[in-house]
Amino acid sequence: MQDAHVENRIREPRPSIGMQNSIRELNHRFLDLVSADAGCWRPAALGFMQAVSEQVTPLSAAQKAAASNCPYALFDLRFHDVGYWQSRLRASGDWTVADELSVDRDTLEFVRLALFFAWHVASTSQLEAQLLLGMHAGTAVAFRRVTIDCLAPLAVTETTHLTARWNDCPSYWTALTGAAARPNLAGLRRVQLYGLQLAAAANLT
Repeated sequence: MQDAHVENRIREPRPSIGMQNSIRELNHRFLDLVSADAGCWRPAALGFMQAVSEQVTPLSAAQKAAASNCPYALFDLRFHDVGYWQSRLRASGDWTVADELSVDRDTLEFVRLALFFAWHVASTSQLEAQLLLGMHAGTAVAFRRVTIDCLAPLAVTETTHLTARWNDCPSYWTALTGAAARPNLAGLRRVQLYGLQLAAAANLT
């Protein structure tokens, strides 16, 4: 009964089935990436990502899948930073293969997929871009103004900005991984709904 009250207090976003499946798969890929190697994280996020990696690594594939079943992204690529993305997307045509840096292949592949998904969501619905990715409305506009061909070259540089969402709230990740590790669906659901509160609070700032 208490869990029903929690769900009734929070209006859960209802993206399309396809987008729900896509965000779930991307979340699972991200958790696999986090647990595979914390060494790929850049210095700005390294300490936090090492802590998340230590929490995610013990989870089984089934437990990661359960944790991934959120109606929002568990990863972040500075989508809230409208000034940054306006600048990057304007300059996207200037990048070539010759400009590529040395990047971990799995991280690069994930970022490419995440950018393609972000472009698709922003092109489809500004509201879903905000709910699923924490994307600023102006960032969504900037994504809608570019073609899909511009995204692949950007992925190399954007790997440096990949991090877990809500990296200023380690208690969320402790609660999420802890709930996923236990056979308690109600407890896991409460944590996932807590993520919606964090997303809503971010949109108000």
